[in-house]
Amino acid sequence: MTGMTSSSRPFLNRRLADFGTTIFAEMSALAVATGSINLGQGFPDQDGPEEVREAAVRALRDGRGNQYPPGPGVPELRTAIALHQARRYGLSCDPDTEVLVTAGATEAIAATLLALLEPGDEVVALEPYYDSYAACIAMAGASRVPVTLRPDPGQARFRLDLDELRDAVTDRTRLLLINTPHNPTGTVLTREELTAIAELAVERDLLVVTDEVYEHLVFDEAEHIPLATLPGMRERTVTIGSAGKTFSFTGWKVGWVTAAPELVTAVRSAKQYLTYVASGPFQYAVAEALALPDSYFDAFRADMLAKRDLLSAGLADAGFGVFRTAGTYFVTTDIRPLGERDGFAFCRALPERAGVVAIPNAVFYDHREAGAPFVRFAFCKRTEVLADATERLRKAFAG
Repeated sequence: MTGMTSSSRPFLNRRLADFGTTIFAEMSALAVATGSINLGQGFPDQDGPEEVREAAVRALRDGRGNQYPPGPGVPELRTAIALHQARRYGLSCDPDTEVLVTAGATEAIAATLLALLEPGDEVVALEPYYDSYAACIAMAGASRVPVTLRPDPGQARFRLDLDELRDAVTDRTRLLLINTPHNPTGTVLTREELTAIAELAVERDLLVVTDEVYEHLVFDEAEHIPLATLPGMRERTVTIGSAGKTFSFTGWKVGWVTAAPELVTAVRSAKQYLTYVASGPFQYAVAEALALPDSYFDAFRADMLAKRDLLSAGLADAGFGVFRTAGTYFVTTDIRPLGERDGFAFCRALPERAGVVAIPNAVFYDHREAGAPFVRFAFCKRTEVLADATERLRKAFAG
């Protein structure tokens, strides 16, 4: 066997050169190596509803989905997604032409951006943003233009500056990439903010891609309002949803796109060359999950709300500055009250210091300094795990 010859150019193409191993992989590995409680990566530590899991088992045993499912997704799931959009939001979707099933929301984002962007296009995205956004924009050869959500001290939340958003749009802007409920800040955009986004999109003739995977996790007085429901948005909006966050089966990787037929056709053109199809038996199970009664969604939200409150109170007791989470299953904290300023260094030392793993928000920023003092914790864990974690943090920081 001959050795590999050296190459004069790097193996990884320039577009991805800035993207190494994700912070989630790094911190999860650190959790395992140190035996720490992992409040970093956002995955539940319990499976979702038993009847949904059994629906997947039934599909496997009945031979449904064990071979390639239809390219757009199995008809049962596409119909269930369309009914969900109609029942929840009054959005009418044709399951045959306006719904596309994907390998999780991550593929939905990739396929959408690869389909809709040309090299040289600009994408205005809300910063901090989920790390796959930047990578997918880069793979499409486009440029990202971040608009930073900034802490609003009066409300302990992060707020969108609408003037900054308008100023970010240029003649090269192709689309706006919106995420609400917002990961990692926990902000849920208000009707006023969404209306301004919609008016800007119509005025400048922009497409909008909206990541709404946490649509069922909104708390207190917050309300999830799909952008596609606002005037002028139905024909220019690609809405992305996912089963993983709502039903606690993140490993199944079942996501979807809903949009006007021309947009769905474009996204499918890219998607078919990524995974082609995926998650066959799980698609049937998710179809049944979406038809669960309102009592399931209400109980799920109430459980997560109690966990949010438990973790938020424990973090505050330990001395963190805690931002109010109106949606998602993450709490963003400010480490400056602890005398810290560097989230990366803080998170890498936290397992040895407290036996807990978190994520530095700076990884979600182009402007790293803007996110440096913020750290994200996930509360989609069992109550006893959260109680243990908060006690460890109190001992480490509050004495």
